[in-house]
Amino acid sequence: MTTLALTIEKQARKLSPTEREQLAERLMAGMTGERLTSVDEAWVAEAEQRFSAWKRKLTKPLSVAKSLRDIRKRLHP
Repeated sequence: MTTLALTIEKQARKLSPTEREQLAERLMAGMTGERLTSVDEAWVAEAEQRFSAWKRKLTKPLSVAKSLRDIRKRLHP
């Protein structure tokens, strides 16, 4: 990497985890030339909110197996 890229990386590491995620997301979107839709942005915000709640121990994680059982019950009562 160039000196400039290394300097930018060093500065980016000083950002909060949320800011780093948002920056990475924007950089990746820029590579494909596609912007995130409002639906994509809403999903990202929801995921960030859920992850934050989990980190603060406000919610409990569910196993994949239990989650799939619950979904199947709702789809096929």
